[in-house]
Amino acid sequence: SAACDELPGLPLAEIGSYCGRSTVWLGAVAAERGVSLYAVDHHGGSEENQAGWQWHDPAVVNHDGRIDTLPFFRATMRSAGLTEVVHECVGDSHAIGAEWTTPLALCFIDGGHGRDVARGDYHAWHAHVAVGGVLAVHDVFADPADGGQAPHDEIYQPALASGRFVEIGCTGSLRVLRRVSAG
Repeated sequence: SAACDELPGLPLAEIGSYCGRSTVWLGAVAAERGVSLYAVDHHGGSEENQAGWQWHDPAVVNHDGRIDTLPFFRATMRSAGLTEVVHECVGDSHAIGAEWTTPLALCFIDGGHGRDVARGDYHAWHAHVAVGGVLAVHDVFADPADGGQAPHDEIYQPALASGRFVEIGCTGSLRVLRRVSAG
């Protein structure tokens, strides 16, 4: 909400929507502020969602045996009444980010947790956050015993090291950074 107050009129983006639980929260903020939320996801699940991994959910596997969260995402947006505010961007986040041209008030990254995927999300999206805007990163764990390291090492640390972002908040594994320079 603070990102929208700082930069009224600019849209929000969510990188990694899965079935839309966090999208509902972000979409409610966007609706309240009269802006759009762009939800970017290929809807094929991240590596940790695949069969044999801890976070695999067989309920999202389609008749072809592949993860397909898009129908669940759409149902969640319909149930929440957010179909006019939340705009689906279905595809590879790196490819979409490479073509993106609109400055963002907030970019929430909760995509794949592999190093290459996390690094790619950072490089594809951080520059689109407007000065004064927010880059929020989920699943940031400084201690490897607490969770995966890719969001910490490939998004959070490079953003701080760039000098373009400063940390303004932390809740659990969520880190909130403000863009302070165009650099």
